[in-house]
Amino acid sequence: MTGSRDAAGALAAIERADPRLCAFLDVRHEEALARMPGAARLPLAGLPFAVKGPGGIRSYAARRLTAAGGIAVGSTSVPGPGTHWKTWGLGAHGRTVNPWRSDRTPGGSSAGSAVAVAADLVELATGSDGAGSVRIPAAWCGVFGLKTTNGLLPSPDRSGLAAAGVLARSAAHAQTYLRCVLDSYEPAVTELPLRAAYSPDLGYADVDPEVAAVVRGAVRRLVAAGVVRLAAGGCDLLDPAGVWQAVRGGRAGPPDEELRQENDRRLDAFFAGTPLLLTPVTPNRPHGHEGPGELFSTALTWAFNVSGHPAASVPAGFTADGCPVGLQLVAQRGADAALLAMASAVERVCAG
Repeated sequence: MTGSRDAAGALAAIERADPRLCAFLDVRHEEALARMPGAARLPLAGLPFAVKGPGGIRSYAARRLTAAGGIAVGSTSVPGPGTHWKTWGLGAHGRTVNPWRSDRTPGGSSAGSAVAVAADLVELATGSDGAGSVRIPAAWCGVFGLKTTNGLLPSPDRSGLAAAGVLARSAAHAQTYLRCVLDSYEPAVTELPLRAAYSPDLGYADVDPEVAAVVRGAVRRLVAAGVVRLAAGGCDLLDPAGVWQAVRGGRAGPPDEELRQENDRRLDAFFAGTPLLLTPVTPNRPHGHEGPGELFSTALTWAFNVSGHPAASVPAGFTADGCPVGLQLVAQRGADAALLAMASAVERVCAG
């Protein structure tokens, strides 16, 4: 897939928009322009992309995209130092704003990557997801986001919770990402209707009623369009908050491992008969720049960092105050290609 805008066009768009959005930490003007002639002859044909954070250009995914002819135009914003909540970004011009509502955060920690895609500055941007850091900003900025199966791609995270991911204009653009970063990638073909189950809260989360209503409406549209056939029941899990925190802190003990194993048993039993799980991405809408307070925006995402399953965020609609809401799609471990195929079918209906 080639981009609708070349690197020079992307750089010009960033120069115009970024003083307001603050999505970028730095922009690679000279390097990007110098790569254009040679990259045009490679598979990605000079597709401009952004990378997460100051070290993103050295990531495995960025190196593979560059080798395929992609052009990294800049590094995107991430949370500043000393921040105990991660759903925001700090760019070169100041705090990163949500393109839909500047008084709200874009989510994080892949904040600037989501904003760069949502504002049409690039068609895809790299991310990483240790608790929802791809899916949350994707949901709150109204773009597609994918967390890959844990371990599918190299990750510097020693806890094993974080997985590489991508923020993209669509599931098709995410397929372009996977085709470039994996040694072998075969697109999956899926038959409709998709057999799926819907869980509004995974059995433990306290979800904003309006967020829940937007996601429930998206699920109803999928059923009405013949894209999804809902299976009986849902998928209730035990709240993984304590387990995630213990694993991240390197202090997980027997009770944590028991809870983790119980959730794994429940998920294994679910996916043995149903290939797709649908939930809201977040229990809340984008919060203000002062932070989420005591609320865990990660409540519905970090379960799948603990379990390792691939998960995606597809735009589901908007709350009445103009905030995007994401629908989370979860598939069996290793079924990343199948998840993208299912996501493509889902987003065609949700975007309509």
